[in-house]
Amino acid sequence: MEYQITVTLGPASDHPKVWRRLLSAGCSAFRINTSHLTMSELEELLGRLHRFLQDLPFVVPVILDLQASKWRLGEFPARRLTVGQPVDLVLADHVESPNLLPVPHEDFFRAAAAGGDNDLFLNDAKIRIAIEAAAGERVRGRVLTGGEISRRKGLSLPGATIRVERLSSRDEQIVRTTAGISHLGYALSFVKDAQEMATYRFLLGSQSSLIAKLERPSALKEAMEIARSVDALWLCRGDLGAETGLQAMAGLVAQFNTGVAALTKPVHIAGQVLEHTTHYPQPTRSEVCHLYDMLRNGYQGIVLSDETAVGRYPVESCRSAAMFREPAAV
Repeated sequence: MEYQITVTLGPASDHPKVWRRLLSAGCSAFRINTSHLTMSELEELLGRLHRFLQDLPFVVPVILDLQASKWRLGEFPARRLTVGQPVDLVLADHVESPNLLPVPHEDFFRAAAAGGDNDLFLNDAKIRIAIEAAAGERVRGRVLTGGEISRRKGLSLPGATIRVERLSSRDEQIVRTTAGISHLGYALSFVKDAQEMATYRFLLGSQSSLIAKLERPSALKEAMEIARSVDALWLCRGDLGAETGLQAMAGLVAQFNTGVAALTKPVHIAGQVLEHTTHYPQPTRSEVCHLYDMLRNGYQGIVLSDETAVGRYPVESCRSAAMFREPAAV
């Protein structure tokens, strides 16, 4: 089979020697999650990548993952949240208090005050917090499922009907700074529907390579229409699962899979594709079977996230992802 492997760069893969090994292992493109970097850090990384890539005899695309309308936490010292712990979310970019989490999105507080599921989820639903009160610029909650949490992790509020769908000012700055860089594209997070994606296409221009990240039920429903405005689609099950719950997510993905082959643009699968390799050198047999099934369903690529960004075995993970095709020669 022939398919693409997009590798997310991070602390575990932040060196040219690792980049070369990833390419030898089968990597087709590099992804950078811009939400986890300052502008200066992003510019420095892109500079190093450019110097590395320009000496290669083949093209390796670079994809900048933009935040778009996705909610994320702000800046704060990494910590562990424990079951039963009270925690307040406040409208801020940065906090230091151990019982406060900053959320730099005014529309999140309006959505929480309007009601909904009354539980919110952090970091792809690894952490769950029960909302006890929501008013103004503060949401008071209590931890139901604890775990490690750090800056810029995603935030989900299932059932929320209030959200501002637009590029953030930081996204716009990133696009302005990187405009004109060859073989560089943008992935748009948390796309709601075809109209929103068409707006991004208009704003970013016909020459930009755009990817729509399908992370909401409404986006899956309009995938055919969204495909008209993009160069590729990514089905991202992390936030989709946080938005809908695991059981509903499974049904949505199964239904979506039946139409993958009919979509007019390439579709890639993302979200814990080979999660086991974040901590171990080999994937589970279930992951291998799942990967094979996805490729047989018509997916034309996979996206590795934690596996290569923060995992212990980034190269081995990429090699495992490429097991059903020949790796590229470097």
